[in-house]
Amino acid sequence: MTRLHHNRNWKIAVFGREHGVPHFHLWWPDGRASINLETLEVIIGNPPAVLLAEARTWANENRERIWTE
Repeated sequence: MTRLHHNRNWKIAVFGREHGVPHFHLWWPDGRASINLETLEVIIGNPPAVLLAEARTWANENRERIWTE
């Protein structure tokens, strides 16, 4: 696991070489979700729409960094 980004409301950690499809975990104060690295679709969890949009934007802007971690 590599923690790549955080702000006051959420953080992202990449689990690219772990079990299943390459994904990142999105944590926020009341929950967590797993997001597919290729499609940015939610695998598990139900993140608030605003947090999911912010995480997807960050992931799109940092795709190269995510895949090299």
